[in-house]
Order: sequence, then structure tokens, then C-alpha cells
Amino acid sequence: MLQEEQKAERDWRYNPISKIKHFTRIKTSKAFNGVYRHATKTWHTPYFVLFYQKTDSYQVGFVASKKIGNAVHRNRAKRLLRAHFIAECDRLGTGAYVLVAKPALLNEPYDITHKAFLNALRKSRALKQRSEHPKQNLKD
Repeated sequence: MLQEEQKAERDWRYNPISKIKHFTRIKTSKAFNGVYRHATKTWHTPYFVLFYQKTDSYQVGFVASKKIGNAVHRNRAKRLLRAHFIAECDRLGTGAYVLVAKPALLNEPYDITHKAFLNALRKSRALKQRSEHPKQNLKD
């Protein structure tokens, strides 16, 4: 039992997206292009672009092009987007989400970019309705 817990912890460190059990990663360019073409909502912020396609499954993909900078900067941008996504994944409805980083993401503090992320989710109507979110129902 202890070995399984250690393995789960080790796996989470190397693959943080595995913490989001119900989301599958978008990995192929065909899948990314499908979300880009058939996105229900697209929302641009100074820090990233959110593509949201309403589907009956949970999918997520993170993109940072060479416009962001070298590999270190691209990986940091994807980590920041992933952190925003993990923080709010319980509130998200079903669908395919693609987050594309912009260079300004690296120059702003986390709390400012997180507010922009929440605003983008609200505007794209990707958040679950109040009746679907159990924690919000307890507060009422």
C-alpha cells in the first residue's frame, strides 16, 4: 500500500496534469486543429488565448510557440497555464480546452494572470452552472 502511494506521488511530480483525473491531454496536432477550427468560444487576453469547444468529454492542451522564447521560457509559460487550469479544474464544465501562451504571460505576477484566466472562463461560459458545482451549493 505504501509503495502505491509513493508511486502516485512520484508520478504526480513528473506529470502534474495527472492530478486532474477526469481530463485527458490533447497531444496530436490533428486534435489541436480540431479544437481550433470548431471552437465554440475563443477568448483573447493579453497573456493567453483560450479556445473552448463544448463536448461531452474533458480534454485539455497547452501551447507555447517559439514566439514566447527559448525552451526554458516556453516550459515556464506552459507550467503557469497548467497551474491556473489545475486551480480551477473542479469548476470547469465538459469540453476541450486549449490554452495558447503569449509573451506577456511571463512578465506579470501570478494573481493578475489568474484573474484574467477566471475572466476568460466566465466570458467563454466554460464554468459549471451553480447547480452543477457541489461546493457552491453548500455556501447557499
